[in-house]
Amino acid sequence: MKYVIAVVLLASTLSCKMEKNSKGIEVELAEPKTETRVDLERYPEPLTKVFEAHGGLANWKDQRTLIFKLGEELHTMDLQTRMDRVDGPAYSLGFDGEKVWLLNEEKAFKGDPVFYHNLRSYFFNMPFILGDDGIVYGETEDLVYEGVNYPGIAVSFKSGVGTSYKDEYFLHYDPQTFKMAWLGYTVSYRSGERSDKVSWIGYHDWADVNGLKVPKELTWYSSERRTIKEPRKPVVYEGIEFSEDAKPASFFEKPENGIFVEGKVQK
Repeated sequence: MKYVIAVVLLASTLSCKMEKNSKGIEVELAEPKTETRVDLERYPEPLTKVFEAHGGLANWKDQRTLIFKLGEELHTMDLQTRMDRVDGPAYSLGFDGEKVWLLNEEKAFKGDPVFYHNLRSYFFNMPFILGDDGIVYGETEDLVYEGVNYPGIAVSFKSGVGTSYKDEYFLHYDPQTFKMAWLGYTVSYRSGERSDKVSWIGYHDWADVNGLKVPKELTWYSSERRTIKEPRKPVVYEGIEFSEDAKPASFFEKPENGIFVEGKVQK
């Protein structure tokens, strides 16, 4: 059976609005909707079922802006350009499409902005973000937890795709519902080399937003390779919103008092 769908979006008859950014350059606020194709034939059949169980890859691709809260932080991402912004109580950081920036005059942010700016949104956007270009899919053994076998899909990246293309992911799903249940991943960000240390996240609680099933919370677990042990404190997502409207490009620009941060950028 071929899994190919075409999603036809009505072309807007309105002209695009333009805005001048802080550099005096006109930028487009929104693009007219055009015909979009989502070719599901390029994905493994189980992954297409996982996409469908979460509301459909086409529906996710139709969204433009994602907003959510994590504690006192407000996270905003443009799902098409992958520009993003995180606003905390005494700091802001983001990605303007080319560089990562940081506004941290009170030294309240203690982390690595290049690593952190899209970290929470990346894991939130599972499983859909695993439909990006440049991904290679493979087989992996079932993950067994509390006597239940969770089938899985191995994910790797073509050489040169992004800046952490040596990372690996292992998506495991419920064999009955095809909803995502676990994500294993390795990190090559700091060393630049492949790692055999797999971290595991449990995806156990879901919210329905704009027809999409997205995580209410994510729980990291202590583990030894594929043996999952004790859960840690969950990361709770609140105020989740999707919109088909784009934020102006100026929203994601470095503030006047901010600085650009050197390092590896993960799109």
